[in-house]
Amino acid sequence: MSDFLYLIPLLPLIGFAINALLLGRVPRGLTGIIASATVLGSFLLSLVGFIELAGLPVDQRQLTQTLFTWIPLGDFDATIGFLLDPLSAIMVLVVTGVGFLIHVYSIGYMSHDPGIGRYFAYLNLFTFSMLTLVLADNFLLMFVGWEGVGLCSYLLIGFWFQKKSAADAGKKAFIVNRIGDFGFLLGMFIIFWQVGSLNFLEVNELAPIAFGGSIGLVTAATLLLFVGATGKSAQIPLYTWLPDAMEGPTPVSALIHAATMVTAGVYMIARTNVLFMMSPDTLLVVAIVGAATAFFAATIGLAQNDIKRVLAYSTVSQLGYMFLACGVAAFTAGIFHLMTHAFFKALLFLGAGSVIHAMSEEQDMRNMGGLKKYLPITYITMLIATLAIAGIPGLSGFFSKDEILFYSFTNPQGHWLFWLVGAITAGITAFYMFRLIYLTFHGRERMDEKTKSHLHESPRVMTVPLVILAVLSIVGGYVGLPYVFQIGSFTNLIADWLKPVMAPGQALAAEAFAPTVLAAEGGHSTALELTLMAASVGLAVIAILAARALYKSDHAAVTRLKERFAGVHKLLENKYWVDEFYGATIVRPIVAGSVFLWKIVDVVIIDGLINGMAALTAGAADTLKFTQSGRVRTYATGFVIGAVLVIAYFVYLR
Repeated sequence: MSDFLYLIPLLPLIGFAINALLLGRVPRGLTGIIASATVLGSFLLSLVGFIELAGLPVDQRQLTQTLFTWIPLGDFDATIGFLLDPLSAIMVLVVTGVGFLIHVYSIGYMSHDPGIGRYFAYLNLFTFSMLTLVLADNFLLMFVGWEGVGLCSYLLIGFWFQKKSAADAGKKAFIVNRIGDFGFLLGMFIIFWQVGSLNFLEVNELAPIAFGGSIGLVTAATLLLFVGATGKSAQIPLYTWLPDAMEGPTPVSALIHAATMVTAGVYMIARTNVLFMMSPDTLLVVAIVGAATAFFAATIGLAQNDIKRVLAYSTVSQLGYMFLACGVAAFTAGIFHLMTHAFFKALLFLGAGSVIHAMSEEQDMRNMGGLKKYLPITYITMLIATLAIAGIPGLSGFFSKDEILFYSFTNPQGHWLFWLVGAITAGITAFYMFRLIYLTFHGRERMDEKTKSHLHESPRVMTVPLVILAVLSIVGGYVGLPYVFQIGSFTNLIADWLKPVMAPGQALAAEAFAPTVLAAEGGHSTALELTLMAASVGLAVIAILAARALYKSDHAAVTRLKERFAGVHKLLENKYWVDEFYGATIVRPIVAGSVFLWKIVDVVIIDGLINGMAALTAGAADTLKFTQSGRVRTYATGFVIGAVLVIAYFVYLR
């Protein structure tokens, strides 16, 4: 398989090339089939690679392939090389597996769109970029994929560029991510300067020696890498682009929010866990930002009425959970939640797309209600995903979220405050997600008669992916059983699988925090885990019951609450006015400064100076041209006058 790793990203690139180069000449029905088939091929190859890795001894689970040397520079060379190890194997399976289902769903969702060929070309290019990112064996090639997903997000979010809101959202995503990418570049430069290599395996091996006692330098490098992660994975303060990403087609939202771009930052930190374990200060920053983002975004989700916007803030919040896990050195838990989140969040977005499709593009939940009987498959599958994200026992979200909360409380890098914020956020999440379910599928029908007459379940090409994702949302968590449920061979499979990648970082942690024993290594308190688990589940159940009481049928109580807490509701509904604050303090001053540089510095000063010199030269030329009359007597007169003046100067003035 190591000779064919390049085929995993190459197949979607081929799909992009076919649909892009033959745009308008490939039959509409065939474009989606070509795009989906290439991603399916990548998934099957990824599965073969995963199986081959599983058959190798634990300490040898690495498949590498170097295609060619990209940048030879003295002792340094950057290669186009790929690395398939336990971490990247999970990522490629998620990207290609969930991505394939989204491609298939898109065949039905985009069937009537005139730009379907362009859409599937962009979707394939997005998949290629993400696969390049996760399979890269060095920072530089990862950055190529990193920038590729940034470009594709711009193209897909602004896909319906005729709408100003969509075009603006695409530009916003592109610009905000450039800020984060600048931090990523600077962090990469520091690593290269200190280690002399950008290859992940070499950096992990050499970094503890190369950085030595330079804690400040490794802290600077990891903080800069984290700045890049806050951009790609929408964390405070660079999260504002992701809610606006809903302007693109709904399957695009599913791909960005669940399987590809937003997970890049979490993956990058897990990939460089050795560097982050060398800087406790950076870990603390990551944990604080993750916890703050999780809580902050969840509160905004409480007051949003657009079904896709609720899910968008949910994504920001869940990504905060993943960063919280990384910040408390529970990298495996972060990747585990990344995987389960991909299942239920893709399902939620695709389910929302099914609702919007049935509602003739209506997205405001206040104009829905009673859809349960019209969209039974969509309802059941979305309910499963909602139970999963709420952390109800037995579903995938419960296992991964419980692991994050447990390690945020027990790991040496954790703190009970992190657990408290995470648990409260879990309760808020359960509330606003069931608010979505009750407003959309229960209660009286609030749509107009014309919309009601067209209500119908989505076609099979859209519902089958929903069912598959629903199954994964149920069973996906059983690969990471909590300690208290581990009996015999039923262990935390994902932790065992990722151990070769996480072991070097855990070894550093063991040295740094000795003689403290990591919770994952031993001294495990079953009673503590059950207590923490019961508390978080209890909060979720209370939140679900509260949502049911408020939103299932009569909304009078909701109206009274809004009136009583009008200020708080307005604050949440307007998303804390963060966009307005950025606009007033950053965007408009930059625009005003740019206008000043344009109209004053450029036009008046620079252009004025150049144009003034040109005008002066032209004026002088116009004046002097009269001396070039071509008449001998004029030249003779001039000569005589000049001679008289010279003689006068020497006779009278000297």
